[in-house]
Amino acid sequence: MKKTLKNQKGFTLIELMIVIAIIGILAAIAIPNFIAYRDKSFCSATESDANLIAGAIADYFSIPSNQTVSKESLQVDDGGKIYVRANLSNQNTWTAAEGGTPLNPSIEITVTDASLRCPQDYQNGMVADDFPTGYWRGGAGAGVYVKTMQN
Repeated sequence: MKKTLKNQKGFTLIELMIVIAIIGILAAIAIPNFIAYRDKSFCSATESDANLIAGAIADYFSIPSNQTVSKESLQVDDGGKIYVRANLSNQNTWTAAEGGTPLNPSIEITVTDASLRCPQDYQNGMVADDFPTGYWRGGAGAGVYVKTMQN
């Protein structure tokens, strides 16, 4: 004689499939957002590198004998002191040049995003007309951030 259990507990196959489908839909929504957040962190790292260099330039000009700026003059002085370390985030590269006008001199710092992971729509949202002291320059995939310091 077979005995049947009347109080069987558990989930049916349909219930399990519905739960898995809901988890799949949530993952499909969340994963692209996480990737976008991660890619924007490359933009922030490049902008942070520019701010680091700007701080080093400000420190450099706090010495009265330093009157002009170049990438070479910011690397090592006669005493061997390093003003800007060469290892920026994600192997980014940078340059610094004097600019502006004689009445309104400035220093232009450019940092190139070596990863090329900063989203183009983010770069297009920060243009020189709207953000003159810090903006993204270049065409598609250029990944060049420009920070301007006024003297």
